[in-house]
Amino acid sequence: MVQPNRNQSSRERFNISRLAIAAPILTISFWLAVTVAGLMAFSSLKYALFPDIAFPVVVVNASAPLTTALDTERELTQPIEQALRSLKGLDDLRSSTYPSRSAVSASFKVGTSLEESAREVETTMKTVTLPKDGTFKVISLNLNESAAVSYVIDSSSRSLPDLTKLANDQIVPVIAKLPGVLKVSLLGTGGQTTPSVNPTSQAGQLGTLVRFNGADALAFQVIKRGDANTLEVVSAVEKEVTRLRSSQPDVNLTLAATQADYIQKATQSTIDALIEAIALAVIVIFLFLRSWQATLISALAIPISLLGTFIVMAIFGFNLETITLLALALVIGSVVDDAIVDVENISRHIDNGELPKQAALTATDEIGLPVTAATLTAVAVFLPIGLMGGVIGQFFKPFGITIAASMLTSLLVARTLSPVLSIYLLRPKPYGALHKTGGFWVRFSAAYRRLLDWSLRHRVFVVSLAILSFVAGVALIPFIPQGFIPKLDRGEFYVRYTAPLPTQISSLPINPLATSLTVAKQLEDQVRKSPEVETVFTIVGSREGEPNKGNLYVKLKNDRATSTAKLQDQIRATLPTLEGVTTSVEDIPFVEAGSQKPLQIAIQGEDLTVLNRVATDLKAKVQTLPGFADVTIVGASSKEIQQIERKNGKRVVYVSANLGKGLPLGDATETIVNEARALIPPGVTLNLGGDSATSSQIFSSFGSTLALSALCIVVVLVWLFRSWVDPLAVGLSLPLALVGAMLALLFTQSDFGMISLIGFVFLLGLTTKNAILIVDYINQLRREGLERSEAILKAGPIRLRPILMTTAATILGMAPIALGLGAGSELRSPMAIAIAGGLVTSTLLSLIVVPVVYTLLDDLKPRHREKKKSL
Repeated sequence: MVQPNRNQSSRERFNISRLAIAAPILTISFWLAVTVAGLMAFSSLKYALFPDIAFPVVVVNASAPLTTALDTERELTQPIEQALRSLKGLDDLRSSTYPSRSAVSASFKVGTSLEESAREVETTMKTVTLPKDGTFKVISLNLNESAAVSYVIDSSSRSLPDLTKLANDQIVPVIAKLPGVLKVSLLGTGGQTTPSVNPTSQAGQLGTLVRFNGADALAFQVIKRGDANTLEVVSAVEKEVTRLRSSQPDVNLTLAATQADYIQKATQSTIDALIEAIALAVIVIFLFLRSWQATLISALAIPISLLGTFIVMAIFGFNLETITLLALALVIGSVVDDAIVDVENISRHIDNGELPKQAALTATDEIGLPVTAATLTAVAVFLPIGLMGGVIGQFFKPFGITIAASMLTSLLVARTLSPVLSIYLLRPKPYGALHKTGGFWVRFSAAYRRLLDWSLRHRVFVVSLAILSFVAGVALIPFIPQGFIPKLDRGEFYVRYTAPLPTQISSLPINPLATSLTVAKQLEDQVRKSPEVETVFTIVGSREGEPNKGNLYVKLKNDRATSTAKLQDQIRATLPTLEGVTTSVEDIPFVEAGSQKPLQIAIQGEDLTVLNRVATDLKAKVQTLPGFADVTIVGASSKEIQQIERKNGKRVVYVSANLGKGLPLGDATETIVNEARALIPPGVTLNLGGDSATSSQIFSSFGSTLALSALCIVVVLVWLFRSWVDPLAVGLSLPLALVGAMLALLFTQSDFGMISLIGFVFLLGLTTKNAILIVDYINQLRREGLERSEAILKAGPIRLRPILMTTAATILGMAPIALGLGAGSELRSPMAIAIAGGLVTSTLLSLIVVPVVYTLLDDLKPRHREKKKSL
């Protein structure tokens, strides 16, 4: 006697299609309302390059009449560190000590209120006993408050003092009042400080000089608020600059640097890939279904799911930036999955002679549970990503929630709108058309059935093949470049330099800004010799009041024939070697996080002589290795102790480097750590910094997140199937994707890093879908009385077409992203490549392996239960 009660109740519970079919007008009206609300939500979303992440940092600048750096460390730096160490939410505490002055930087956890942290620091500092005549100043820094745009001011008829007065009176105050502007800094005045809308946040631009394309200049730099949208700020500034140009015709305002151009190009490129993915997915659906009505019903799931997702994005305050747009582009192939499975099943029942309404009811009853289970397991994968903490969590929260929202919306569309539209639009195919389009599938299904039959009779071989494929996937990992975030061909980069302070090389009262300017001129003269360089915007002196530091912003020509990375290597090789000057050719950072280089090793201990020796030896060794560039030491001096660096209460010396010539970050980190370990004596420890540390944190976080995602999958499947056997058969399909993903990354030489890791998580959510469809239908047929092998051999071929359709739609939807076209493609491509490669192997293997594993697990069931069920 068959006992389908528990499963039948589950199917009834998850078949909301019956309600939708009973009230078709209400169903269509609901989705029309979602469409309108989605369009309104879309119009409110802003474009950006990355998610808004606030990095709260509070700096204490203290000074006292002390002679040496050692005295200053003991009497000024250490008491301040000791007091700040107990602050709530403190993430990292660093300090730089010089003779008579100290800068202690307290970094707080992402999400901590910057204002509240600054107040706590201010209150704590009042309890610190400073040396006689010691003073301190507390400065709040939000590292997301970056320079959005800079303009050069010049005139053939006005002098520099006139231009300075004009800028201070008529340009800076007007720009400073624009929405989203934190402050406007007037650069090139050699020491003037400019007004700001928010005077309390103004750090001042002390002692800066400006050059543009080899000539002295005056410029203003617009710093946006941390929560302001870059494109909106730049657009507002551009409109105001246009007005100023018309009111001051004898003054030239020339765009020197902007973040907006690349953001616009990258977001537009991702949107183009999104549109292409939609088109390819629709083509795939039509080629499989050969019916414009069925294609229309399935394809409608794409725009409606996107519009529903926009509503969720607007509620959470997300932007249309690289991460969320990438999530939407990746999900295109999978949002049609549910609709394809529903429509294909309804079409099959109609072609078998059932009336459209009855076919819709029967098909949705049949497919409702596995479709719901498949989508909920995919959502279960992405929700832990949306709940990750720290910087990584802030970065990926929009990704996880955007994908989860789109999948849940697509499930609702497939379970409500698709069946209703099927009743009105789908009709049986004429016999001739059915025979013509079905002939290929009949032959293909028959071939698959024969292969499946052979596999059931050779289970050891099939399982061995699955295990070998997983082992091969793991074995390929060491051969894949280990990265963090791929280098972007942005067409722009920095050349940063640090000149020696006059006090270190001479006792004469030399102007440090003049010395720094001399260095800048020599560097920019060499940079401008490259025919691929369009403009060079040089700022001498830093906004932290360090006149010996400077920065050259290099903008490359759009029609260049050479990539940004290769030009960086070329320019780095030709820069002049100047005594006491360190130079660094660097990428534009995603966040201005203190100009850290991608590769950084922190050597910690107490003996400065030992730290200096280790750092010097390590630098000498690393400079001889290929791929390492601009190797520098911070925090030690072989001559005299002028600077002492500390990290979390211990002395530290940093050895930093940029990467060139295609050296992946993971390989570089492993190399430099091995070299450093061979040099360090007892009592000295190593820590990673820069992108190396971030990459390590991400891999660690993703490891626990993947484990949590897998656990969520199991919980959802056990809840839905009410047993352990079926979820285990489904779960064992997950490792089958590894070998394909790794092979794809290896063949394309794509980095195994943060971006491809997201692809692996996405893959985790997709690979369970096919297994669920097969296992659930096998169980249905067995409950109807079919013997196990007979049920498998019938279920496999019937589920073959929807599985191949959804896989093909997803893979082709990935194609525009995987091909790596357009601005920012380096960021998107590894993810799509990993997903496409993994889907190929997981689909091919799961069609064979999952039924075989199902039989093996079924053999392990206690026989007395089976006998009891058959009574």
